Amino acid sequence: MDSITSFKDLPFFFSLFVFVYLLGYLYLFRRWTPASRPLASSCLISLLHGVSAVYLAANALLSDPNRGFSSPNTRSQNSVLDFSSAYFLADLLHLAVFPSPAGGDELFAAHHAAVLFVFLTCRYLVAHGACALLALLIVAEATSACQNSWTLADARGPDAPLAASLHRFVTVPFYASYSVCRCVLAPLLIVKMTWFYVSGGADGVIPRWVWVSWTVVIVVAVTVSILWIWNLWVLFFKEKINSKIAKKIQ
Repeated sequence: MDSITSFKDLPFFFSLFVFVYLLGYLYLFRRWTPASRPLASSCLISLLHGVSAVYLAANALLSDPNRGFSSPNTRSQNSVLDFSSAYFLADLLHLAVFPSPAGGDELFAAHHAAVLFVFLTCRYLVAHGACALLALLIVAEATSACQNSWTLADARGPDAPLAASLHRFVTVPFYASYSVCRCVLAPLLIVKMTWFYVSGGADGVIPRWVWVSWTVVIVVAVTVSILWIWNLWVLFFKEKINSKIAKKIQ
């Protein structure tokens, strides 16, 4: 009954994200270039989601005395799953309406669709296991403020001195915090979660095909994140080295 009566949360949250997106696109970023306005608006809802999700998920976990990798979802945990699902649906709509000129939308769309599958099956199919997913959500979104500040500053372009300064300021803290969360904390949590499921901890509660599919999606997503931040570090150090060489030549 709880799944039915609280289904209204999902369309409400979706409407909220669409409203915030339009607020950014039509008002906050109206003077940005046509190419950067959609990206900036997407970052705005990503920032709203990330910061809010960390707080909401942490509160939902801490308020559940019976929390565990296969424990029943509480009402507050279901609400967080709806909140995050609404964000990914809104950002999928953004990708469909404003395809990136640089390409790469297929990867983001696949990521969003896969995460939606995980959240919606947990929320509406098995109604168990939200604690594991929310713990991973906290780790994934802990760097949201830093990441979206970095992306917004980059999107604003080098012609804006304040944005350029902000981008330089947050680059190393963002790379470092993202590396800790995605390369250390997330894999540790995944190993612990997977071992629990493989050992039969969720038998009779979460079907095997469900937790296996969750694990595959999560492992692939984290692997892509690790490769992405690795590539950013490589580019960062290449630029540093090239800058030092250029200074010596001068």
